[in-house]
Amino acid sequence: MDIDIVTGILNSAVQVILLGSLPSVGLGLLIGLIIALLQAVTQVQEQTLTFVPKMVVVLLVIVATFPWVANIVIEMTLELWRNIPLYSR
Repeated sequence: MDIDIVTGILNSAVQVILLGSLPSVGLGLLIGLIIALLQAVTQVQEQTLTFVPKMVVVLLVIVATFPWVANIVIEMTLELWRNIPLYSR
């Protein structure tokens, strides 16, 4: 196995990880920012107020995007399996 092949596999894996986690992390960040702004404006500094909405939103996004993320991971896995004969040369 050549270093170029390993680099390509790692590049593809990182892209799949970033693409799969982007919706949940992005919306979690956005909800956290909105709640932080609301806390700053109202001066309510309740610790649990930041975690519960973020957890709910992230869970809903994971549930909503699970088929899409699973499809991306399965496609990458199938591509790796298909290319095993090429990698073993």
